[in-house]
Amino acid sequence: MQQAIAILDSGVGGLTVVKEVMRQLPREKIIYFGDTARTPYGPRSAEEVLLFTRQIVNYLLQYNPKMIVIACNTATAVALQEIQASVSIPVVGVIQPGARTAIKTTRNGVVGVIGTEGTIQSGAYAQALKEISPQTKVLSLACPTFVTMVEQGLFSGEEVRSEIALALEPLQTHPMDCLILGCTHYPFLAESIGEVMGPSVSLISSADETAREISTILSHSGQLARTIDHPIHQFFCSGDPKLFRIITQNWLREQIHVTPIVWQITHLFMT
Repeated sequence: MQQAIAILDSGVGGLTVVKEVMRQLPREKIIYFGDTARTPYGPRSAEEVLLFTRQIVNYLLQYNPKMIVIACNTATAVALQEIQASVSIPVVGVIQPGARTAIKTTRNGVVGVIGTEGTIQSGAYAQALKEISPQTKVLSLACPTFVTMVEQGLFSGEEVRSEIALALEPLQTHPMDCLILGCTHYPFLAESIGEVMGPSVSLISSADETAREISTILSHSGQLARTIDHPIHQFFCSGDPKLFRIITQNWLREQIHVTPIVWQITHLFMT
């Protein structure tokens, strides 16, 4: 049986990583878990986020994955190192890949970061950016309402754009040339965020770089999928499966069109 890449998130945000993994590594089987019943993680304590991440990882381990991807910035900031130390397979987060992309992209050395309260308060992105390029100026801003909009399936429209403009107002006067979408939910809102920030600001999603890191690790260990059969992906959520299914199918529609996928949506409540 083909070993899968297990990807987890606080909700649907990690689907941005799923979509890029499916594009770059179309032979890989994916098992995805979205903790939609307990999203958002941003306002929660570090202890809660660590507990929830452990629970999901323990659930996913029963499927014998070859890698775990924590596709949640808040969970990456809080739990990545502990999960890496507790399992015998590679565990990848999304903060380091996003920071590397931003450093490669910026021309003036001023980088903005938006994320959940938990991610911004952790300072994880600022630390990652400074480790790569100490002279980089980092401007961080928490945008807690963005996750709620995405989990409700609200990605565009005048009300969404107005909410985004209001939230991003503190960054408008700074001369940044790239903005890290420091939450995997935020690429769902990329079009509106781009309109608000303007064409001079490049939006950085960690999904592309994370997928490349996954590919590199699996290639180095000789674990890239070799089968020519289309993989059968599995998706699990802890909340409303109907809304989860709608958002998932809408977001991955292009990939579903080019790669036949059997969807298995399981409504799983966790204690």
